[in-house]
Amino acid sequence: MTAEFVFATAQYDSGDWDSAPLLPANIIDTLARYTEINVAPTGVVAPLSDARMLRYPFLYLTGHLPVRFSDAERRNVRQFVDRGGLLFIDDHNHDVDGVFHKTATEEIARTVGPLAELPNDHPLYSTFFKFDGPPTTSHELNGWGDNLVHKHLLAVQRHGRIAVLFSNKDYSSEWNYHPDSKRFLSVDNTRFAVNLVVYALTA
Repeated sequence: MTAEFVFATAQYDSGDWDSAPLLPANIIDTLARYTEINVAPTGVVAPLSDARMLRYPFLYLTGHLPVRFSDAERRNVRQFVDRGGLLFIDDHNHDVDGVFHKTATEEIARTVGPLAELPNDHPLYSTFFKFDGPPTTSHELNGWGDNLVHKHLLAVQRHGRIAVLFSNKDYSSEWNYHPDSKRFLSVDNTRFAVNLVVYALTA
């Protein structure tokens, strides 16, 4: 684990892992804005097939297309989880019947175990900012996806802590904008990312 927090985007051989290119800079800005975390000014790409991905406490993974891990990716993800890392997977399709959802959840079940609903009173939702469950995205409210407001995130837990967190809410679209645009928001919609990182560093 590195002393300086580095926002790491997971790269995997299948699919379009780099579908939200502005998100890392935006979340780094959010962490610097609200917390005392010693955060690196730029993020990194962490190939899941490379054991160096194990140095990061938090990995962000997204995409629209099918997710199929290679043997090396599966081995490293399993070790990452066993060592206490938090893998946050966000479906960029915001579609529960989509190929990303189906294949990513299958791959996680195969690699580290089945996902289950995370209760909305879980400590994750109060580690920094207070939320009554996962914040709703504009895509859910406007019916741009599957016309569902997903009331829970899904998780695989290890020894009482979240090891893998899966979202159908498409935070990837919601947070994929230049940090300068935050000044136009009445409420910063990236605040939940602070909870994710703080949880990964302290739980």
